[in-house]
Amino acid sequence: MIDKVVESPAAALADVADGATILVGGFGNVGVPFALIDALIAQGAKDLTVVANNAGNGDVGIAALIAARRVKRIVCSYPRQVDSWHFDRAYRAGEIELELVPQGTLAERIRAGGAGIGAFYTPTAYGTRLAEGKETRRIGDRDYVLEYPIRGDYALVAADRADRWGNLTYRKTARNFGPIMATAARVTVAQVREVVPLGAIDPEHVVTPGIFVKRVVRVERRFAA
Repeated sequence: MIDKVVESPAAALADVADGATILVGGFGNVGVPFALIDALIAQGAKDLTVVANNAGNGDVGIAALIAARRVKRIVCSYPRQVDSWHFDRAYRAGEIELELVPQGTLAERIRAGGAGIGAFYTPTAYGTRLAEGKETRRIGDRDYVLEYPIRGDYALVAADRADRWGNLTYRKTARNFGPIMATAARVTVAQVREVVPLGAIDPEHVVTPGIFVKRVVRVERRFAA
């Protein structure tokens, strides 16, 4: 019997090793797997590479992971915001490396990682510092930059409902990066509001099929999403 439900966030992340690459869903505070990030902090893995839309807000989530000095490198689109003080401190102190990626390119690099695409050309960032050192090519009447896929050891996503096979649905904008990150990681862990019986989710409503999900854990919703 396939049953991917685990008893706690701690159990779901017990095998994360030092130096792992972690894809973390969310946009601002919406769709962020806060319980899983808290468990990762408690678990103790260090020298992590985090791939996310931003570098955390306030004192929670990715910001807390950075504050705990667990992140060696972050790949994101929006590292600095009014409440990104933990990233700011770590970056200015030379404690964290930053790879800045335009948001659309970030999404496509993750999607490419899940789809098995070797690389792709995009006009975004051509002629800017973000394209320095990268291969470029003129196709038709436009110039393009070659970008490579992003894959992770783990993807941490927040979904709304799951069944024991790991099929996921999301709530409104909390869907954001979760579906593509789930396809691009070796181990996808989903925190969900509710675990329902098999058949309770209409197949037409499944966003992330269970084949992409290794572990499911039910947690109370921390923030509205």
